[in-house]
Amino acid sequence: MILQFNHLQRKPAVASSQDVIDALYGLLEEGHLEQSQFARLRAHLDWIQYRHNFREPVTIVRVLDEKGDAEPWMDVHIDLRQVRPGELRAKLLEAMSRANPETRPTEDRIYLEEFTPFCSSIAWRFNGLYWHHLTDWERATGRGYEQALPGGKSDANDAAAVADSVADFWTLLRDLENHQRLPSEIFALEIGVGMGKRSGLWLDRFRALDEERSTQYYSRLKFLLADYSLATLERSRPAVSAHLDFCSFIVLDALNPMKTLAFLRHKVLYIHLTNVYDNLPDEELVRREGRLYLVEVRAYLPIVEANRNAESFGLALTELASTVQRLLEVGPDCFRDRKQGVDFWQEVWSALRLEERLVPFDELRHDALPAGLDAAQLTDVMSAAPSDLRMHLSSGALESFRNTVPLLHPRGYLQVQDIFISDLNDCRLGFQGPGKLDGSIVNWVNGVLLREVAERAGYDVHFAPFHYRKGSRTSILYTTQRE
Repeated sequence: MILQFNHLQRKPAVASSQDVIDALYGLLEEGHLEQSQFARLRAHLDWIQYRHNFREPVTIVRVLDEKGDAEPWMDVHIDLRQVRPGELRAKLLEAMSRANPETRPTEDRIYLEEFTPFCSSIAWRFNGLYWHHLTDWERATGRGYEQALPGGKSDANDAAAVADSVADFWTLLRDLENHQRLPSEIFALEIGVGMGKRSGLWLDRFRALDEERSTQYYSRLKFLLADYSLATLERSRPAVSAHLDFCSFIVLDALNPMKTLAFLRHKVLYIHLTNVYDNLPDEELVRREGRLYLVEVRAYLPIVEANRNAESFGLALTELASTVQRLLEVGPDCFRDRKQGVDFWQEVWSALRLEERLVPFDELRHDALPAGLDAAQLTDVMSAAPSDLRMHLSSGALESFRNTVPLLHPRGYLQVQDIFISDLNDCRLGFQGPGKLDGSIVNWVNGVLLREVAERAGYDVHFAPFHYRKGSRTSILYTTQRE
């Protein structure tokens, strides 16, 4: 048996590693585990920092071979933050029974989809629902999106960080002017504006610096605020009310800004995003014993929560899955009473879990990889990676990057504040998602793969720590065009 610590937390956990060892040895002695199973068992001890997530306290991830049959070894994930010592043995037995096709229970989960890569999961439709109906969610919870973030605020709005960002941009403009290459219109773009607070701070500081140095750049500025929904953009307008003559509000999909902004190809001097990449569709890759596997998921509701939800909202259990589909299609108006629709949405989202399995991953199949990443690049990355690894492919982030950098002026740059993995060894030092932030999804972003895709697109990617807030896990990505 391999006992693998996937965290460095020293915070107290409900269960300890010794509890896990004692429980597993007890199951072996009682005959619930065969010696051959025990020898090939890998127990992952996790400490999931996201209080709300898609995991059960104990899960067993089935591993399939090329024929779709289960491999003889077992991947057991135990969240030491969730599982209670007195329940550990029962949870392990329940998970083992489920992993055994011959004894697997059949009626204790309501499945909402078939197995699929995470980027195609129904979970992302819930994520989209959240951003389209953010006002309904916030009204029901009584708190805004930023209050759900760690620390109750966004690093995007740090005044010192904004001031430094403006100073860097002003320096670029001055250099272009000195070389007589400054465009008559200065385009800047913020993707994922939220409440618009950062945009307002940035514009205030830019105007003040321009006046202080008498450079007259502000009057030439064309500042674009872009977000997923019109409702969000309307909420951002008050924050930039002092600069409306220089602002445009644009609905766009962060996965493909070029689709909306093609008329600005090679014209934007500054593009900024905060906490956008970590909220784009994603999937995961696992390397075990020299082989690559893709993580497939299947969304479900545990039967206890499903029964409670059905009873609370006057539904038959058999109607629950179809009602969830209707919710995702029409939003909270799936019920006659809109408030009831919001309540149903929140209850289902809270209960939603993801069952996982590993399927062989053919790295030579072009369509199995995110756009912009080919088999040779993946092979190069994995050659320097740990032998046993679980990592995000960050498909959405890679797609967004590839569809954003063509907007940049030859001297322009992209700046992204997010939670990045810049060294694949860090993938083994903590849980990187998916987690739940209120009604949305959060994943750490694979900066190593992003660097590979950027190189192919003609850019170098650099990462710097966000030193403006002690303990922040945010990093700042910025690009420079390759010579």
